[in-house]
Amino acid sequence: MILLDALAAAVIIACALYMILSRNLVRILLGLALMATGVNVMLFVVGGNGVRQPPLIRDGEQVLGPSADPTSQALILTAIVIGFALTIVLATIVLRGWRSTGSLDARDLEATEQQRDAESIGPAS
Repeated sequence: MILLDALAAAVIIACALYMILSRNLVRILLGLALMATGVNVMLFVVGGNGVRQPPLIRDGEQVLGPSADPTSQALILTAIVIGFALTIVLATIVLRGWRSTGSLDARDLEATEQQRDAESIGPAS
């Protein structure tokens, strides 16, 4: 089962990398969101799923018995929040780029930036 989960995470991350290498800004945005999902699945796989008992010390005992690892759960929760925030920030940047150029192609944004830089420097003397 762990091998299947690891394979699923690898496929998700591979699809995300393919989308990130695109020149379309929406595909890049969706690829980064998919990458965050792939990382979450990978953290889930690393955490394992052997024991399902919560990590609580029972009454009268001094040592924690076999239990689920709370570190991977905390990392996944943190990664979900960071991935969501990253997606929102990048969606805002994509929207601003589309409004300024009318295109979702990354090459058009780069051409616009080079044109603005040339205008701000002025003619060569």
